[in-house]
Amino acid sequence: MNGKDIEQTLVLIKPDAMKNSLTGYVLSLLSEFHTGLCFAGAKVVNVSRMLAEEHYAEHKGKPFFPSLLEYITGCVHYPDQPGKRRVIGFVYQGVDAIKKIRDICGPTNPHVARDTKPGCIRALGTIQILKDESGKVIGERLDNLIHASANTVDSEREIKLWFRPQDIPPFMHAYETERSDSHYYYQNGKVFTEFAAGRFCLLAEGDNAWKSDLEALRNMLNGKPAHCTVEAVAAKYLINEDIPV
Repeated sequence: MNGKDIEQTLVLIKPDAMKNSLTGYVLSLLSEFHTGLCFAGAKVVNVSRMLAEEHYAEHKGKPFFPSLLEYITGCVHYPDQPGKRRVIGFVYQGVDAIKKIRDICGPTNPHVARDTKPGCIRALGTIQILKDESGKVIGERLDNLIHASANTVDSEREIKLWFRPQDIPPFMHAYETERSDSHYYYQNGKVFTEFAAGRFCLLAEGDNAWKSDLEALRNMLNGKPAHCTVEAVAAKYLINEDIPV
Protein backbone atom coordinates (compact mmCIF):
# COMPACT_ATOMS: atom_id res chain seq x y z
CA MET A 1 0.00 0.00 0.00
CA ASN A 2 1.56 3.27 -1.13
CA GLY A 3 0.96 6.91 -0.22
CA LYS A 4 1.36 8.51 3.18
CA ASP A 5 -2.23 9.80 3.17
CA ILE A 6 -3.69 6.38 2.33
CA GLU A 7 -5.44 4.82 5.33
CA GLN A 8 -7.38 1.69 6.08
CA THR A 9 -10.33 1.44 8.46
CA LEU A 10 -12.54 -1.34 9.77
CA VAL A 11 -16.29 -1.14 9.23
CA LEU A 12 -18.80 -3.57 10.74
CA ILE A 13 -22.45 -3.70 9.74
CA LYS A 14 -23.97 -4.84 13.02
CA PRO A 15 -26.85 -7.29 13.68
CA ASP A 16 -29.48 -4.57 14.15
CA ALA A 17 -28.72 -3.18 10.68
CA MET A 18 -28.87 -6.70 9.25
CA LYS A 19 -32.25 -7.40 10.90
CA ASN A 20 -33.71 -4.13 9.62
CA SER A 21 -32.52 -4.83 6.05
CA LEU A 22 -30.29 -1.78 6.01
CA THR A 23 -27.23 -3.48 4.52
CA GLY A 24 -27.84 -2.21 0.99
CA TYR A 25 -28.58 1.30 2.20
CA VAL A 26 -25.42 1.40 4.31
CA LEU A 27 -23.27 0.11 1.47
CA SER A 28 -24.71 2.66 -0.93
CA LEU A 29 -23.64 5.47 1.43
CA LEU A 30 -20.19 3.93 1.77
CA SER A 31 -19.78 3.33 -1.96
CA GLU A 32 -16.73 4.43 -3.92
CA PHE A 33 -18.93 7.00 -5.67
CA HIS A 34 -19.70 8.77 -2.39
CA THR A 35 -16.41 8.28 -0.56
CA GLY A 36 -13.65 7.83 -3.13
CA LEU A 37 -12.60 4.80 -1.06
CA CYS A 38 -12.30 1.20 -2.18
CA PHE A 39 -12.76 -2.23 -0.58
CA ALA A 40 -9.62 -3.98 0.62
CA GLY A 41 -11.46 -6.83 2.32
CA ALA A 42 -14.94 -8.14 3.10
CA LYS A 43 -16.35 -11.08 5.06
CA VAL A 44 -19.48 -12.40 6.75
CA VAL A 45 -18.74 -13.32 10.37
CA ASN A 46 -20.56 -15.34 12.99
CA VAL A 47 -19.13 -13.48 15.98
CA SER A 48 -17.77 -15.75 18.71
CA ARG A 49 -17.74 -14.64 22.33
CA MET A 50 -13.93 -14.56 22.14
CA LEU A 51 -14.01 -12.15 19.22
CA ALA A 52 -16.70 -10.02 20.85
CA GLU A 53 -14.77 -9.73 24.12
CA GLU A 54 -11.62 -8.67 22.30
CA HIS A 55 -13.44 -6.17 20.11
CA TYR A 56 -15.01 -4.48 23.15
CA ALA A 57 -12.05 -5.08 25.49
CA GLU A 58 -11.90 -1.40 26.52
CA HIS A 59 -15.37 -1.75 28.08
CA LYS A 60 -14.66 -4.90 30.08
CA GLY A 61 -15.90 -4.56 33.65
CA LYS A 62 -18.45 -1.87 32.84
CA PRO A 63 -22.12 -2.58 33.67
CA PHE A 64 -23.15 -2.63 30.00
CA PHE A 65 -20.31 -4.95 28.86
CA PRO A 66 -22.38 -8.20 28.96
CA SER A 67 -25.13 -6.52 26.93
CA LEU A 68 -22.59 -5.37 24.33
CA LEU A 69 -21.47 -8.97 23.89
CA GLU A 70 -25.06 -10.17 23.45
CA TYR A 71 -25.60 -7.37 20.92
CA ILE A 72 -22.58 -7.89 18.67
CA THR A 73 -22.92 -11.69 18.70
CA GLY A 74 -26.49 -11.33 17.43
CA CYS A 75 -28.14 -12.91 20.46
CA VAL A 76 -30.23 -9.78 21.16
CA HIS A 77 -31.80 -9.49 17.72
CA TYR A 78 -31.92 -13.19 16.87
CA PRO A 79 -32.45 -14.98 20.21
CA ASP A 80 -34.07 -18.02 18.59
CA GLN A 81 -32.34 -17.95 15.18
CA PRO A 82 -28.61 -18.63 15.61
CA GLY A 83 -28.26 -19.07 11.85
CA LYS A 84 -28.96 -15.37 11.38
CA ARG A 85 -26.43 -14.14 13.95
CA ARG A 86 -23.79 -12.42 11.88
CA VAL A 87 -22.11 -9.16 11.01
CA ILE A 88 -20.49 -8.07 7.77
CA GLY A 89 -16.95 -6.77 8.10
CA PHE A 90 -15.13 -4.54 5.62
CA VAL A 91 -11.74 -2.96 5.27
CA TYR A 92 -11.97 0.32 3.39
CA GLN A 93 -8.90 1.98 1.93
CA GLY A 94 -8.13 5.43 0.60
CA VAL A 95 -7.16 8.99 1.43
CA ASP A 96 -8.48 10.03 4.87
CA ALA A 97 -10.49 6.80 5.03
CA ILE A 98 -11.05 6.94 8.79
CA LYS A 99 -12.53 10.45 8.84
CA LYS A 100 -14.61 9.93 5.69
CA ILE A 101 -16.24 6.79 7.00
CA ARG A 102 -16.90 8.23 10.46
CA ASP A 103 -18.47 11.35 8.96
CA ILE A 104 -20.92 9.16 7.03
CA CYS A 105 -21.64 7.04 10.12
CA GLY A 106 -22.33 10.08 12.28
CA PRO A 107 -22.20 10.46 16.10
CA THR A 108 -22.06 7.27 18.16
CA ASN A 109 -25.25 8.12 20.06
CA PRO A 110 -28.28 7.70 17.72
CA HIS A 111 -30.23 10.48 19.48
CA VAL A 112 -27.35 12.90 18.99
CA ALA A 113 -27.01 11.68 15.41
CA ARG A 114 -30.65 12.50 14.68
CA ASP A 115 -30.37 15.95 16.26
CA THR A 116 -27.07 17.02 14.75
CA LYS A 117 -26.71 15.00 11.55
CA PRO A 118 -30.06 13.64 10.34
CA GLY A 119 -29.34 11.49 7.29
CA CYS A 120 -26.25 9.85 8.67
CA ILE A 121 -26.33 6.08 9.19
CA ARG A 122 -26.58 6.14 12.98
CA ALA A 123 -29.55 8.48 12.91
CA LEU A 124 -31.53 5.30 12.19
CA GLY A 125 -30.28 3.59 15.36
CA THR A 126 -31.83 3.24 18.81
CA ILE A 127 -30.83 3.38 22.48
CA GLN A 128 -31.73 0.54 24.84
CA ILE A 129 -31.99 1.24 28.57
CA LEU A 130 -30.33 -1.51 30.62
CA LYS A 131 -31.61 -2.63 34.01
CA ASP A 132 -30.38 -5.12 36.57
CA GLU A 133 -32.50 -7.94 38.03
CA SER A 134 -34.10 -5.56 40.53
CA GLY A 135 -35.15 -3.15 37.80
CA LYS A 136 -32.53 -0.52 38.59
CA VAL A 137 -31.16 1.32 35.57
CA ILE A 138 -27.46 0.45 35.18
CA GLY A 139 -26.70 2.05 31.85
CA GLU A 140 -27.61 2.05 28.19
CA ARG A 141 -26.62 0.25 25.03
CA LEU A 142 -26.28 2.09 21.75
CA ASP A 143 -27.74 -0.01 18.95
CA ASN A 144 -26.18 2.21 16.32
CA LEU A 145 -26.06 -0.10 13.28
CA ILE A 146 -22.41 0.29 12.33
CA HIS A 147 -18.88 0.32 13.71
CA ALA A 148 -16.05 2.38 12.24
CA SER A 149 -12.49 2.68 13.55
CA ALA A 150 -11.86 5.89 15.47
CA ASN A 151 -8.19 6.48 14.64
CA THR A 152 -5.12 4.85 13.09
CA VAL A 153 -4.19 2.98 16.28
CA ASP A 154 -7.67 1.52 16.60
CA SER A 155 -7.89 0.68 12.91
CA GLU A 156 -4.70 -1.39 13.01
CA ARG A 157 -5.81 -3.26 16.14
CA GLU A 158 -9.30 -3.87 14.77
CA ILE A 159 -8.30 -4.88 11.24
CA LYS A 160 -5.79 -7.35 12.66
CA LEU A 161 -8.48 -8.65 15.04
CA TRP A 162 -11.07 -9.33 12.33
CA PHE A 163 -8.98 -10.00 9.21
CA ARG A 164 -6.12 -12.34 8.33
CA PRO A 165 -3.57 -11.31 5.69
CA GLN A 166 -5.19 -13.88 3.35
CA ASP A 167 -8.46 -11.91 3.55
CA ILE A 168 -6.84 -8.86 1.94
CA PRO A 169 -5.06 -8.76 -1.44
CA PRO A 170 -1.26 -8.70 -0.93
CA PHE A 171 -0.76 -5.35 -2.66
CA MET A 172 -3.31 -3.82 -0.27
CA HIS A 173 -1.62 -4.94 2.96
CA ALA A 174 -1.14 -1.96 5.27
CA TYR A 175 0.79 -3.92 7.91
CA GLU A 176 3.81 -6.18 7.81
CA THR A 177 3.32 -9.90 7.26
CA GLU A 178 5.58 -12.87 7.83
CA ARG A 179 5.56 -16.59 7.03
CA SER A 180 4.97 -18.76 10.08
CA ASP A 181 8.04 -20.77 11.07
CA SER A 182 6.01 -23.34 13.01
CA HIS A 183 2.58 -24.75 13.71
CA TYR A 184 0.69 -22.81 16.38
CA TYR A 185 -2.25 -24.26 18.32
CA TYR A 186 -4.70 -22.74 20.80
CA GLN A 187 -6.41 -24.29 23.81
CA ASN A 188 -7.92 -22.78 26.96
CA GLY A 189 -6.09 -19.46 26.74
CA LYS A 190 -2.70 -20.94 25.92
CA VAL A 191 -0.61 -21.38 22.79
CA PHE A 192 1.28 -24.54 21.78
CA THR A 193 3.49 -25.66 18.89
CA GLU A 194 2.43 -29.31 18.92
CA PHE A 195 -0.96 -30.83 18.28
CA ALA A 196 -2.93 -32.65 20.96
CA ALA A 197 -6.58 -33.52 21.40
CA GLY A 198 -8.69 -30.42 22.01
CA ARG A 199 -6.24 -27.98 20.45
CA PHE A 200 -7.17 -25.85 17.45
CA CYS A 201 -4.69 -24.91 14.75
CA LEU A 202 -4.21 -21.18 14.34
CA LEU A 203 -1.32 -21.24 11.89
CA ALA A 204 0.55 -23.93 10.00
CA GLU A 205 4.19 -23.70 9.07
CA GLY A 206 4.47 -21.50 5.99
CA ASP A 207 1.15 -19.70 6.50
CA ASN A 208 1.16 -15.95 6.02
CA ALA A 209 0.37 -14.03 9.22
CA TRP A 210 0.59 -10.52 10.58
CA LYS A 211 4.14 -10.08 11.81
CA SER A 212 2.84 -8.68 15.10
CA ASP A 213 0.78 -11.85 15.65
CA LEU A 214 3.82 -14.08 15.25
CA GLU A 215 5.87 -11.86 17.55
CA ALA A 216 3.14 -12.12 20.20
CA LEU A 217 2.88 -15.91 19.89
CA ARG A 218 6.65 -16.36 20.17
CA ASN A 219 6.79 -14.15 23.25
CA MET A 220 3.96 -16.09 24.88
CA LEU A 221 5.72 -19.39 24.25
CA ASN A 222 8.93 -18.01 25.77
CA GLY A 223 7.19 -16.55 28.81
CA LYS A 224 7.82 -12.97 27.71
CA PRO A 225 5.32 -10.07 27.70
CA ALA A 226 3.28 -9.76 24.52
CA HIS A 227 1.61 -6.65 23.13
CA CYS A 228 -1.78 -8.38 23.10
CA THR A 229 -3.64 -11.34 24.55
CA VAL A 230 -3.55 -14.79 22.99
CA GLU A 231 -7.29 -14.41 22.34
CA ALA A 232 -6.65 -11.27 20.27
CA VAL A 233 -4.48 -13.40 18.00
CA ALA A 234 -6.60 -16.55 18.07
CA ALA A 235 -9.99 -14.88 17.50
CA LYS A 236 -9.43 -14.02 13.84
CA TYR A 237 -7.91 -17.37 12.88
CA LEU A 238 -10.92 -19.14 14.43
CA ILE A 239 -13.56 -16.96 12.77
CA ASN A 240 -16.42 -19.06 11.42
CA GLU A 241 -14.87 -22.25 12.76
CA ASP A 242 -17.40 -24.65 14.26
CA ILE A 243 -15.71 -24.81 17.64
CA PRO A 244 -16.76 -23.78 21.16
CA VAL A 245 -15.12 -20.35 21.46
